Amino acid sequence: MTFKMSSADMVAAARARIREIETPDLMAMLKDPDVVVVDLRDIRERQRSGYIPGSFHAPRGMIEFWVDPDSPYFKEIFGQDKTFVFHCASGWRSAITTATLQDMGFDAAHLREGFSTWEKHGGPVEYPEKKD
Repeated sequence: MTFKMSSADMVAAARARIREIETPDLMAMLKDPDVVVVDLRDIRERQRSGYIPGSFHAPRGMIEFWVDPDSPYFKEIFGQDKTFVFHCASGWRSAITTATLQDMGFDAAHLREGFSTWEKHGGPVEYPEKKD
Protein backbone atom coordinates (compact mmCIF):
# COMPACT_ATOMS: atom_id res chain seq x y z
CA MET A 1 0.00 0.00 0.00
CA THR A 2 1.30 3.45 -0.85
CA PHE A 3 0.41 6.43 1.28
CA LYS A 4 0.51 10.09 0.26
CA MET A 5 2.37 10.75 3.50
CA SER A 6 3.96 8.34 5.95
CA SER A 7 3.66 8.69 9.72
CA ALA A 8 7.34 9.73 9.81
CA ASP A 9 6.57 12.43 7.23
CA MET A 10 3.68 13.63 9.40
CA VAL A 11 5.96 13.86 12.42
CA ALA A 12 8.64 15.72 10.44
CA ALA A 13 6.05 18.19 9.10
CA ALA A 14 4.70 18.77 12.60
CA ARG A 15 8.16 19.28 14.10
CA ALA A 16 8.98 21.86 11.45
CA ARG A 17 6.25 24.17 12.75
CA ILE A 18 5.90 23.59 16.49
CA ARG A 19 7.86 24.49 19.59
CA GLU A 20 10.06 21.62 20.76
CA ILE A 21 11.49 21.50 24.26
CA GLU A 22 14.62 19.53 25.10
CA THR A 23 14.56 17.20 28.11
CA PRO A 24 16.96 19.24 30.31
CA ASP A 25 14.91 22.38 29.62
CA LEU A 26 11.66 20.71 30.68
CA MET A 27 13.37 19.39 33.80
CA ALA A 28 14.23 22.99 34.68
CA MET A 29 10.62 24.04 34.06
CA LEU A 30 9.05 21.42 36.39
CA LYS A 31 8.95 23.68 39.46
CA ASP A 32 7.20 26.48 37.55
CA PRO A 33 3.52 26.50 38.63
CA ASP A 34 2.60 27.97 35.24
CA VAL A 35 3.82 24.89 33.36
CA VAL A 36 1.56 21.88 32.86
CA VAL A 37 3.16 18.69 31.57
CA VAL A 38 0.61 16.55 29.72
CA ASP A 39 1.31 12.85 29.22
CA LEU A 40 -0.38 11.45 26.11
CA ARG A 41 0.80 7.88 26.57
CA ASP A 42 -1.57 5.00 27.11
CA ILE A 43 -2.35 4.36 30.79
CA ARG A 44 -0.49 1.04 30.56
CA GLU A 45 2.66 2.88 29.45
CA ARG A 46 2.43 5.13 32.51
CA GLN A 47 1.95 2.13 34.79
CA ARG A 48 4.84 0.22 33.27
CA SER A 49 7.39 3.05 32.80
CA GLY A 50 6.28 5.58 35.39
CA TYR A 51 5.56 9.23 34.70
CA ILE A 52 6.85 12.74 35.20
CA PRO A 53 5.80 13.89 38.70
CA GLY A 54 2.83 16.23 38.56
CA SER A 55 2.06 15.43 34.94
CA PHE A 56 -1.55 15.36 33.81
CA HIS A 57 -2.65 12.28 31.88
CA ALA A 58 -4.72 12.91 28.76
CA PRO A 59 -5.42 10.05 26.35
CA ARG A 60 -4.25 10.88 22.82
CA GLY A 61 -7.63 9.98 21.38
CA MET A 62 -9.48 12.57 23.48
CA ILE A 63 -7.12 15.55 23.58
CA GLU A 64 -8.77 17.65 20.85
CA PHE A 65 -12.06 17.35 22.72
CA TRP A 66 -10.55 17.97 26.16
CA VAL A 67 -8.92 21.28 25.12
CA ASP A 68 -11.97 22.67 23.29
CA PRO A 69 -14.18 24.73 25.61
CA ASP A 70 -17.14 24.15 23.26
CA SER A 71 -16.82 20.38 23.54
CA PRO A 72 -18.92 18.44 26.05
CA TYR A 73 -15.66 16.69 27.03
CA PHE A 74 -13.75 19.90 27.88
CA LYS A 75 -11.43 19.65 30.90
CA GLU A 76 -11.00 22.79 33.00
CA ILE A 77 -7.24 22.31 33.28
CA PHE A 78 -6.93 23.29 29.61
CA GLY A 79 -8.81 26.54 30.18
CA GLN A 80 -6.06 27.89 32.41
CA ASP A 81 -3.54 30.49 31.28
CA LYS A 82 -0.54 28.16 31.53
CA THR A 83 2.25 26.79 29.35
CA PHE A 84 1.30 23.30 28.21
CA VAL A 85 4.02 20.82 27.25
CA PHE A 86 2.82 17.55 25.77
CA HIS A 87 4.82 14.35 25.70
CA CYS A 88 4.56 10.72 24.69
CA ALA A 89 7.18 7.97 24.66
CA SER A 90 9.35 9.09 21.74
CA GLY A 91 7.97 12.47 20.69
CA TRP A 92 6.03 11.30 17.66
CA ARG A 93 2.49 11.35 19.04
CA SER A 94 3.13 14.56 20.93
CA ALA A 95 4.54 16.31 17.84
CA ILE A 96 1.44 15.48 15.80
CA THR A 97 -0.82 16.36 18.73
CA THR A 98 0.86 19.71 19.30
CA ALA A 99 0.59 20.59 15.60
CA THR A 100 -3.10 19.65 15.60
CA LEU A 101 -3.78 21.70 18.72
CA GLN A 102 -1.88 24.62 17.23
CA ASP A 103 -4.15 24.37 14.16
CA MET A 104 -7.10 24.62 16.54
CA GLY A 105 -5.65 27.77 18.12
CA PHE A 106 -4.39 26.14 21.32
CA ASP A 107 -0.85 27.23 22.20
CA ALA A 108 1.37 24.32 23.27
CA ALA A 109 4.82 22.78 22.98
CA HIS A 110 6.10 19.24 23.16
CA LEU A 111 8.99 17.30 24.65
CA ARG A 112 11.17 16.58 21.61
CA GLU A 113 12.53 13.18 22.60
CA GLY A 114 9.57 12.14 24.71
CA PHE A 115 9.72 10.15 27.91
CA SER A 116 12.21 7.70 26.39
CA THR A 117 15.21 9.78 27.46
CA TRP A 118 13.73 11.37 30.58
CA GLU A 119 15.45 9.06 33.10
CA LYS A 120 18.73 9.07 31.14
CA HIS A 121 18.85 12.84 31.68
CA GLY A 122 18.19 12.41 35.40
CA GLY A 123 14.52 13.38 35.27
CA PRO A 124 12.42 12.35 38.25
CA VAL A 125 9.95 9.51 37.74
CA GLU A 126 6.96 8.47 39.83
CA TYR A 127 5.15 5.17 39.63
CA PRO A 128 1.49 4.54 40.37
CA GLU A 129 0.71 2.79 43.63
CA LYS A 130 0.15 -0.91 43.18
CA LYS A 131 -3.37 -1.98 44.02
CA ASP A 132 -3.81 -5.05 46.17
